[in-house]
Amino acid sequence: MSHKSMKDLLASAPKNWGRWGPDDELGSLNFLTHQEVLRGIQSVRLGEVYTLGELIANPKGEPVFPGRTGALKFMTQDKSYYKSGKSNSLPGGGEYSDDGITMYLQGSTQYDAMGHFWYDDHIWNGYSADTTMGGMEKASIVPIGEKGVVGRGVLLDMPRIRGKSRLDKGEEITLQDIKDAASKQGVVIEKHDILVIRTAFLQSFYEQSREEFYDGLNEPGMTYSPELVQWFHQMEIPALCTDTMANEMTVHPESKVLLPLHCALLRNLGIAFNEICNLEKLAAACDRHRKYDFLYVGAPLKVYRGTGAPVNPVAIL
Repeated sequence: MSHKSMKDLLASAPKNWGRWGPDDELGSLNFLTHQEVLRGIQSVRLGEVYTLGELIANPKGEPVFPGRTGALKFMTQDKSYYKSGKSNSLPGGGEYSDDGITMYLQGSTQYDAMGHFWYDDHIWNGYSADTTMGGMEKASIVPIGEKGVVGRGVLLDMPRIRGKSRLDKGEEITLQDIKDAASKQGVVIEKHDILVIRTAFLQSFYEQSREEFYDGLNEPGMTYSPELVQWFHQMEIPALCTDTMANEMTVHPESKVLLPLHCALLRNLGIAFNEICNLEKLAAACDRHRKYDFLYVGAPLKVYRGTGAPVNPVAIL
C-alpha cells in the first residue's frame, strides 16, 4: 500500500490545456461538432426515447455524495391556500399551484462544470483555482449548458456482461473490461463517442439502509491507470456518463488517492462528467434490441457561475 499525492500520481498524465486556445471553457466537448451530431442522429433506428434523470426530491431518498443532502421541495401555493382563505381566486375564477426547491446543484443527475475539481491550484485549461472563489468565474457550467452535449452514445452494460444484477462496492472496470464489453455486445466504440457505463450500483440505495449503503463507501467503476487515461485521450472521448455518484471508484486502490479520474479526465483532458444517471430502462431496451448505440442529448441548466447543474439526458435508440 502506498500513499501518493494527486500531483505525483498524475505526473505523466496527458493534458489538453491550450488545445482550443487560452480562453476555452468547453474542453473535449469541442469534439462534438455538427458532423458528430449528425453521426449521432444516424445511430437512431427505432425512435424509442429513454430519459436518464433520477427523480428529484424522491420521497424514498436520493443517493448523493457524502457531504450533500437530497433536495427539499416545498409548496408555496396549492388548493389549501384557497380553502383556508390565505389566497383568493384570480379574477375570472382561476387558481394555481406553485412550489420551490432547495438542493445541491450536484445532488441529482447532473453535469460537473469543467472547473469543478482540481489539484495544484489550477482548474481546467490552467485557470487559477482562485477563479472559483465566490462562484466559477472560469469554466463554470454555463458554457456546457449553452452548447449542449449531443452525439453518438454507446452503452456498456457491465453487470449484465458479468452475469449479476449490479456491481459491488470497489469493483473495478479496467480498460480491457471496456474493450471486452464492447466486443461482447457487438458494438464498436468510435472516436468522439459519448461513453455511457452502467453499474446499477445506485439501485442498491433503495434496497438497503442508508447506513449500509454509505458504510465503507467505495463506488464501483473505473479508476486511474496510465493506459486507461491514454485511451480516453486517443479516442477523444467528449463526455463520460455513469449511474454512480462520481463516475469512478471513490478510492484509487494502490495510491489511496480519492477521485483521481476527476483530475485525469475532467481537469486535465476536459472530458465532461455526467453523474447519477438512471440507466435501467435504457439498458433493458438495449439488451432487448441488441443495440447499444443511440443519439445522446443532454444540456445542464444554465446556473450563473455554477459548479454543476441538474440535467435529464435523453437517449434515442
